[in-house]
Amino acid sequence: MFIVDAHQDIAFNTVCYGRDYRTSALKKRADEMNTSVIHHVGHAMLGLPEAIVGRVAIVFATLFTEPRGKMPPIGNDAALYTTPKEAMRIAEKQLDVYKRLADDEPRIRLIQQSADLEAVLATWADDVPITQRVQGLVILMENGDPIIEPRQFEWWYEQGVRIVGPAWRASQYCGGTGEPGRLTVLGHELLDVMMSFNAILDLSHMAEESYLEALDRYDGVIIASHSNPRHFRNSDRHLSDMMIRRLAERGGVIGIVPYNLFLSNTWTIADGKSAMTLNRVVEAIDYVCQLVGSAVHVGIGTDFDGGFGAEATPYELNTIADLWLLKDALLARGYAQSDVVNILGGNMLRQLQACLKGR
Repeated sequence: MFIVDAHQDIAFNTVCYGRDYRTSALKKRADEMNTSVIHHVGHAMLGLPEAIVGRVAIVFATLFTEPRGKMPPIGNDAALYTTPKEAMRIAEKQLDVYKRLADDEPRIRLIQQSADLEAVLATWADDVPITQRVQGLVILMENGDPIIEPRQFEWWYEQGVRIVGPAWRASQYCGGTGEPGRLTVLGHELLDVMMSFNAILDLSHMAEESYLEALDRYDGVIIASHSNPRHFRNSDRHLSDMMIRRLAERGGVIGIVPYNLFLSNTWTIADGKSAMTLNRVVEAIDYVCQLVGSAVHVGIGTDFDGGFGAEATPYELNTIADLWLLKDALLARGYAQSDVVNILGGNMLRQLQACLKGR
């Protein structure tokens, strides 16, 4: 049993705030004490040492670019763009972070084909000591604007991108969070090109109109890497019951985000970390399972460290290592061990395997 985390903003934190993923989250916090970093993105939760201990075997690691001037930014100038060409340059810098990590750190491997995935999974067998575990990173582009034109996706695929979320806010490809809109002409073309490479389409952040269009148009593998039910947080950032059902009908998987602001309509940072517990995350998982009648369409997409830190996560979560507590929490809720295996990692793993099949 291991975890597949469908959304982490590792390179964003490196490029914008100098955070070295190989360094423990706790050491990062000590180093960042009395700096502005904590003010911008909170207390670090990500670090390879904690991830290995917490059995986070695979991460969908993002290339995140943020359109300039639309609202107060999450990142600094190192992530902000005005044109697609600027977005591409930023995404290239983040891509280089992952390539250097894989080159320099034996505990990290980029997953681009089935052989990479099999090699990573072999290190998580029960008889393999913790010192030999390897974490696999799958590159996820969050916001499609770095793809300057649809046919350029072929180049990004050659660079290792296997998952694309076309929107964050609105992009040249579709409407997004806070900015409604359908798929554009370029958006239709992008989906066609992605399908030719059997890439995974990530529906998170897509506006409802474009989300539903994409479900009808895209015949390949689909996830919503980091979205919660609107039942818990009623905003267009999250998914209605109808949207979740449609995702499940297409064989998709939704990644639940353990972020207090995404788990409640009323929580604020002033309420404190203790006002939310891991039980709410289990409730969100269970809500999806009950809604679609199965435990095969829900997983985990933490969104760590995506503009918030440990202080804005449920009480029991201090670092990424504590995500493993979900195992016992789900078992205590009455889930069978086979269902827990699927929720923690198996469901997202199935989508990844389908993407890499024959490659």
